[in-house]
Amino acid sequence: MTIQSLSSIRCRCRCMSLHPTFDSISFESRYPLLPAISPPTRRALSLSAVIFTAISTLASSSSLAAPSKSAAPQFFELPDSAGVKALELRIGSGETPVDGDQVAVHYYGRLAAKQGWRFDTTYDHKDENGEPIPFTFVLGSGKVIAGMEAAVKSMKVGGIRRVIIPPSQGYQNTSQEPIPPNYFDRQRLFTTIFNPTRLANGEGSSLGILIFDIELVQVRHLSNKFASPGS
Repeated sequence: MTIQSLSSIRCRCRCMSLHPTFDSISFESRYPLLPAISPPTRRALSLSAVIFTAISTLASSSSLAAPSKSAAPQFFELPDSAGVKALELRIGSGETPVDGDQVAVHYYGRLAAKQGWRFDTTYDHKDENGEPIPFTFVLGSGKVIAGMEAAVKSMKVGGIRRVIIPPSQGYQNTSQEPIPPNYFDRQRLFTTIFNPTRLANGEGSSLGILIFDIELVQVRHLSNKFASPGS
């Protein structure tokens, strides 16, 4: 083998080793650049891969509000949340709820294991006048998934937050709220999260990952009237 041939082989090897594995994608052109991934096999689907796949899918979907044009927001882990990550889309100007308060929120709920499939949104729940009905619950009651409570309790009225909820803080049973009112959406959600075959294959760390866009609309203290944004 000639010296020229060896040089050619080394050149090709260097080129192959420098070939990038990941591509950069723009998160709604205003979010931090995140790595895109190639579709893995079911068993090899990791927690981070599911999160990044879901986020890249969400980039092309509508959200509750556009983020600020100034500094690009960053995901951060909420304190004492057992792994819930949040992205501030809008900082509220109202008050922050405490345990025992009744809160009203609008949300988009998505399932990461199905490429960010939207399984429910309050904007599809309309009253007799065609107005969207917010979802209400008592903070600290334990009736809703822990990840939603963790997200709301540190928000201010009028704020909007995108949260990534790990399975341990998501649906632990089929009676926890918010529950999709549509039967087929409900079945698809729960048969995915609690699929016994896939759980046995070791996919429990990815099946139940949820992504919620949450807007805190109102807070009510006991018998007081709802507080409005900025009050």
